[in-house]
Amino acid sequence: MVIDDDTDVLTAVKLLLKTEAKEVVTEVNPEMIQSLLSSSKFDIVLLDMNFKSSINTGNEGIFWLKKIKSLDENISVIMITAYGDIDLAVRSLKEGATDFIVKPWHNEKLLNAITGILKGKGKVISDIPVSNAFNIGKEIIGKSEVMSDIFFKIEKIAPTDANIFILGENGTGKDLIAKAIHDNSLRADKPFVKVDVGALTETLFESELFGHKKGSFTGAGEDRAGRFETANGGTLFLDEIGNISMQQQAKLLSVLQNRQVARVGSNVPINIDIRLVCATNLPIAELADENRFRKDLIYRINTVEILVPPLRKRGADIMLLANHFAQLYAAKYLKPVPGFDAKAIDKLNHYHFPGNVRELQYTMERAIIMLDGETLTADDLIFSPIENAVHETAETKDMNLGVVEKNTILRVIEKHGGNISKAAKELGITRTALYRRLSKYDI
Repeated sequence: MVIDDDTDVLTAVKLLLKTEAKEVVTEVNPEMIQSLLSSSKFDIVLLDMNFKSSINTGNEGIFWLKKIKSLDENISVIMITAYGDIDLAVRSLKEGATDFIVKPWHNEKLLNAITGILKGKGKVISDIPVSNAFNIGKEIIGKSEVMSDIFFKIEKIAPTDANIFILGENGTGKDLIAKAIHDNSLRADKPFVKVDVGALTETLFESELFGHKKGSFTGAGEDRAGRFETANGGTLFLDEIGNISMQQQAKLLSVLQNRQVARVGSNVPINIDIRLVCATNLPIAELADENRFRKDLIYRINTVEILVPPLRKRGADIMLLANHFAQLYAAKYLKPVPGFDAKAIDKLNHYHFPGNVRELQYTMERAIIMLDGETLTADDLIFSPIENAVHETAETKDMNLGVVEKNTILRVIEKHGGNISKAAKELGITRTALYRRLSKYDI
């Protein structure tokens, strides 16, 4: 089904797909969507982003996308967008779109997108070597479905200037994702500047980010450009942004809104042109608490959200990474590349990795250093006692039944990206029952 209020577009798509599809249904009025979906079964919907319709929200495509997904959550939707709406189209990926095509499109690209979906691939490129699928960077390794989804998003969002918010536990590689976005953007030849804002004190925050003038405070012996100025033209990566204070958030929001900074000790505004990428290890549910984090700042930094999965949810990637680190440290310490016996593989695949990829890396380095033979056994793999102590403390800290239920609901909702239907199904309750619990726990 193709929905666009431009009849020339409908004609062009119908002619293009004439020999490719069994049937192509076209419609100029999106208000006919419900009727069409109820009368026929479609494999794919091509949906325009803008219509001259009664829905006058400025982003009709998102409205109708949500409508389509509410009627059939499994249907694949490709958004059709003009270049000027690209940020909105990227946002549609968060709302469940499978892909988007920019007008005027290349016929081959549109056909490849449709063919990929019809073959059941959709966003999954796990059968393609990462290095060949997309120039994602040598340091990011993974062929699991969850990582393929991230590679797909990076491929789509990197060429845009959309602000990116990366969520994930410590040790999952959020900084590598940020660097990959920069390296595959139109700003790749410009600076990539990383700042751990969570480690900045109140007194250093403004000076570090916005710069200062000579003599503006004790120790300011010369003029200094801040990180925003240093990153001008390129990408600014603010790591652990969930840990900054409300006062720091207000200052950051002002700069992002005005696209200007003023050095400490100066009232002269300096224009900045940066692509912003932020990251945090906090769950989105905690950031939604306005006593902790400003919602207007979340909206400002979160045009597109990338949730980096913990290692325990990446399946075959565990052994893929283990082999990679084994080769890396064997070369570093001048040892033969070892194999893994069956018990070692089983131990790796069944461990919960509270420290994620970082913990696996250190585990493999330690094992290679201590290895005498050419095969790694289960006894050679010693996991971090620090990580396990932290994990056990967090798990047993509060066993109050209500707290356990609330935390379980939060984890399942986060797992399904806020999809209430899927969360309720996994929890084994109805949507209505889940909504009652959301209200009960003020989630």
